[in-house]
Amino acid sequence: MITFIPNSHFPLKIGFQLSLRFLLKLPSTQQARQMARSALDEMSASGAFIRSPSTFRSFISRDPNSTFPAESGRYHLYVSYACPWASRCLAYLQIKGLDKAIDFTSVKPIWERTKESDEHMGWVFADSETEQPGAAPDHINGAKSIRALYELASENYSGKYTVPVLWDKKLKTIVNNESEEIIRMFNTEFNEIAENPSLDLYPSHLQTKINELNGWIYSGINNGVYKCGFAKKQGPYEEAAQQLYDALDKCEEILGKQRYLCGNSVTEADIRLFVTLIRFDEVYAVHFKCNKKLLREYPNLFNYTKDLFQIPGMSSTVNMEHIKKHYYGSHPSINPFGIIPFGPNIDYLSPHDRDRFAS
Repeated sequence: MITFIPNSHFPLKIGFQLSLRFLLKLPSTQQARQMARSALDEMSASGAFIRSPSTFRSFISRDPNSTFPAESGRYHLYVSYACPWASRCLAYLQIKGLDKAIDFTSVKPIWERTKESDEHMGWVFADSETEQPGAAPDHINGAKSIRALYELASENYSGKYTVPVLWDKKLKTIVNNESEEIIRMFNTEFNEIAENPSLDLYPSHLQTKINELNGWIYSGINNGVYKCGFAKKQGPYEEAAQQLYDALDKCEEILGKQRYLCGNSVTEADIRLFVTLIRFDEVYAVHFKCNKKLLREYPNLFNYTKDLFQIPGMSSTVNMEHIKKHYYGSHPSINPFGIIPFGPNIDYLSPHDRDRFAS
């Protein structure tokens, strides 16, 4: 079930402190009990992992008269360096030059109790700037967890407490928590205040191709590694693993002919693939049992990953300490002792061969 908050054409009554939280169409109590609270809960009867959709789906617009106009300093991005969906939003902030217009806060890498009243484990903020390098307290709302932000935006919210969260400081609500839509906003709606407005990662002449790539890469690779890792039966795991390696083989073939997925310029499809590839050998090969073939065994994919990592600003979005601590420390059903593997500690700043293609 998807619930929507009003779009940019919904009129706000001036003079009243109208909270958008009451405008949400929320699920019934019975439905709420059945909804997942984290990705670990999203299992079908067959033992397969099935990801549920995001719930906050409003848009920031360059139209100054919209409910959510593109303004410098108005919005805040809540992320986890560990989460690939959040990391692609962070990548857009950096490469589009929006990091001065939209600030961000990263949570701590390992899930903790989000409330004393129940057992939910999820994303929490650091208590101080020094508790966990890279993580920080929530200086915008004083929240202790991402869950608290959802409950601030909607008093009766029932569902997952995920990152990324794009927050409106003025209206004190969540604008959007769907990474695909957030990166599209960052790509176009803030160009008047972006430092790199000419970079278009979703150009009109390539949108059909990008959408096609996104479809099978998401199913087979981005979400495919999770379908492998969270599967609770052999059959669903083997099916997901086969789809994963079919998709990786297909990417390897494409990248043997051109520098990037759509040709010789970086697009949205590359950023979306990158966030999974950068985690592959360090996490997914071990933790999610994606061990048939390592990224390092794919010459084109491995060098392609290094190429993208070396784009100015991209390396700052990859915090491997957070990534490894989260996966190995937050899924006790998969790794009950929370042991973090020693390696492989790959040097993604080492030379690559992708410049053999035209830039």
